[in-house]
Amino acid sequence: MFKYASLLFFLIFAGIFSGVQAQNLLEIQNAELLQGAQGFERLLVDVRMKHQNSLIYCDSAHFYRAENKAILYGSVRIVDTEDPITTTSRYAEYDGNTKTAKLRNNVVFKNQTTTLYTDFLDYNRATGVANYFNEGKVVDSTNVLTSENGTYETGLEKITFTKQVILINPDYTLKTDFLVYRTVPKTAETVGITNVVSKEGHLLNAQKGSYYDTENKIFRFYDGDVETETSLVYAETLYYEEKNKYYEGKVNVSLYNKEREIEIFGEEGKYWEDRKYSIVYGNALVRKYMETDTMYVAADTLISEESADSEQRHLYAFHNVRLIKSALHGKSDSMVYINSDSIIHLYKDPVIWENKSQITADSISFFIANEEIDRVYLIQNAFTVNRDTIGNYNQMKGRRMTGYFKDQKINRLHIQGNGESIYFDLVGDSLLRGMNKMLCANIMMFFDEGNIKKINWLVKPEGNFKPPHLIEDKDKELEGFVWREDEKPTMAAINEWRTPKERDKSRFNFFNEPDAVIPAPTDEEIQKLLDEKLKSGI
Repeated sequence: MFKYASLLFFLIFAGIFSGVQAQNLLEIQNAELLQGAQGFERLLVDVRMKHQNSLIYCDSAHFYRAENKAILYGSVRIVDTEDPITTTSRYAEYDGNTKTAKLRNNVVFKNQTTTLYTDFLDYNRATGVANYFNEGKVVDSTNVLTSENGTYETGLEKITFTKQVILINPDYTLKTDFLVYRTVPKTAETVGITNVVSKEGHLLNAQKGSYYDTENKIFRFYDGDVETETSLVYAETLYYEEKNKYYEGKVNVSLYNKEREIEIFGEEGKYWEDRKYSIVYGNALVRKYMETDTMYVAADTLISEESADSEQRHLYAFHNVRLIKSALHGKSDSMVYINSDSIIHLYKDPVIWENKSQITADSISFFIANEEIDRVYLIQNAFTVNRDTIGNYNQMKGRRMTGYFKDQKINRLHIQGNGESIYFDLVGDSLLRGMNKMLCANIMMFFDEGNIKKINWLVKPEGNFKPPHLIEDKDKELEGFVWREDEKPTMAAINEWRTPKERDKSRFNFFNEPDAVIPAPTDEEIQKLLDEKLKSGI
């Protein structure tokens, strides 16, 4: 009984195996002429063969029946009856065992709306993977992509391009050495250096790869930048929507306005190009480049509004604001720079230091003319302190003050309303003559190289003069006096807050490379040419 059961199983298995084997065999369906030859059959004129769900057409073929292979010549066409894939070429080798086709010369591989052109293509029907080499081109409704080598995974609708990759559409031209293209959403992902030029001439670059949605015109660059005629935007991760002219950057963000020569740095930022509006936060920093120097502003958050109308250009800084311009140093909680008036307003506990002077008020505004500080306005509870050469603190306070600058140094200071002053009178730079303490509604103070040179009490001053031996400590300070030099911002502190990442301006760019490379002759070739010329007597 067991013997019969075993025999039955063997017969069933053998039948299944032979059926599967038959399905894997190449079949001849048509040929006007069939010739026998040693080891193969020669099929001529209007040849049609079948392998599983593929129909194979050509002008002639050599059919190796025992090996289940065929060599196809002239007008080769392979049609998949189940998948929308059609391949044509002038020559092909088809292996029925491995389900692979090696196609050569004028190869066209068409999958729905995506068409691949090359002269060398190996297509594995079992895996649905086609590999081309020695250059190829892919065309769909949106993009044209070329490269030296490529792998098309039809099941995943994915094409991997390598070496000298170029993507072209009506809006952009992209160059890189490694690109993965998804044919259905029409997205491109690159690895390594990627350079893009828009139809307007804008430059888009990535050093560590990118993502490009070609249909929706959305980019993501890694270690990337976008440069237009008026701006340069950089971030380690940079997101860009071309339709909305919107940028979003993370880590080491910088926004440079070429027209205003102002650059904003931070950890994260957003920029609306059409509105010329940007917000940067996370150890934010502004550099305003001027002809003779640079103005630095550091803050937690920076907002910039730019416009063709100068009255609509503003720069806002919020919380922990520090400012440096030449010898002027300042700090406050918040700041506003109004471009049309060239005025900087400091709010909430503002302090500025200039040379040996310290100035405080409820709010401080200073006016910039010809890129230099021209005047400073102190509103409400104005207080100025100037330290002399032997460590005394000359002080003035009042309701309002106006400071005037010359050659970026304070030249004179005008106090208006409820003026009070303490002035230590020195003989030379080291001998104290005495101390003047005065009340006066209107006071003018003159400076030379940061030191008080002269004081004019303009309206009925009241006060007294005390010689050194009568001066007590309680007499040396006006109410509200605080020397705050330890809060003065320095460039070292600004650099510690944020040191912008330096970008290599000489970095590699595919668009700078020649389209054709002419190799230099070798020493042997040069010597051969010289020998030939000598022999010919030239």
